[in-house]
Amino acid sequence: MALSKIQSNSYEDTAVHGQRNLIINGAMQVAQRGTSGTSGNGYNSVDRFRIASGSTDEWALTQTQETDAPTGFSKSTKYTCTTAETALASDEWAAIQYTFEGQDLQHLSYGSASAQSVTLSFWVKSSATGTFGVSIYQPNDGRIIGSTYTIASANTWEQKIITFAGDTTGIIDNVNTEGLRIYWFLAAGSSFTSTDNTSWKAYAGTDFAYGHAVNLIDSTSDNFYLTGVQLELGETATTFEHRSYADEFARCQRYFERIQTDGAGTPIGYCSVRTGSWYGGVPFLIEKRSAPSVTLNGSLFLAGIYGDISSQTPTGINEISKRGCRPYKTSGSYTAQGSFIAFQTPASHYIDADAEL
Repeated sequence: MALSKIQSNSYEDTAVHGQRNLIINGAMQVAQRGTSGTSGNGYNSVDRFRIASGSTDEWALTQTQETDAPTGFSKSTKYTCTTAETALASDEWAAIQYTFEGQDLQHLSYGSASAQSVTLSFWVKSSATGTFGVSIYQPNDGRIIGSTYTIASANTWEQKIITFAGDTTGIIDNVNTEGLRIYWFLAAGSSFTSTDNTSWKAYAGTDFAYGHAVNLIDSTSDNFYLTGVQLELGETATTFEHRSYADEFARCQRYFERIQTDGAGTPIGYCSVRTGSWYGGVPFLIEKRSAPSVTLNGSLFLAGIYGDISSQTPTGINEISKRGCRPYKTSGSYTAQGSFIAFQTPASHYIDADAEL
């Protein structure tokens, strides 16, 4: 059910209920991976919003963080088709995906008679007009609900508001893994659009993108912008809840953290040097959702209290937990004593800790 009215915040909304928006980085302010990415499926640029697709064999895109945004916002995320899918097959689809932890959604009371409705609001701008599909998928029980919205004017910011009923059947598990996914579709083949999904039901492929009728992956002129994304309890959309950059940044780091300094020699951790080996410790700034995958881009250097420096590429990184990791090297000659770990060229050297859903 689409809504046309936005309710202003009241004192009770902000002071008593606190944070209304269940979306992290809905204003697209944080982009730890960079302002532009081209790696296809996955997280490419703006934090918490990823590309998802199925069976596409030609399509390629870039995701960028942009300053083009509607009044009240300073950033958006843009998806640009760089290689077209020349013919959309029935089994091909592409979408923007946002995923929630199950333990953050327990107040929705899904699986009970008290299941709560939620309202999704967002701003979009697209190179194409027409009817677009948006779906919410619940992976614990394989449940889905969806709706459509219409973009009336090309290359024009428009706000969309959609209310979804609560699911009285499917239960969202109280875990730190997936609870719900939202999909904003860019394209969907005929295998995914034929069955009504406007009420909660058991998932079937034919209802994945019901009603979606626009193809935004068939031309390098295709683009799609998104910002101001808010999901909140109830059947009325309130004004967007702007959080501080520091708050949003810390929330994003629960899922992904790029450990990168702004100056050569700035310590990122500590190190113990032994004859022929060294073992480090790099703490994360924010505890992760789960033990992350950790990758090093570039090299580290060890610096000691007596000024001795040794450039190093670790043998590996182990002892990975939600709070930190241990780079180490088991061969070589080291003189640094009382050492710390740093980057010599911080602009291009970094450690990524990825605990994304």
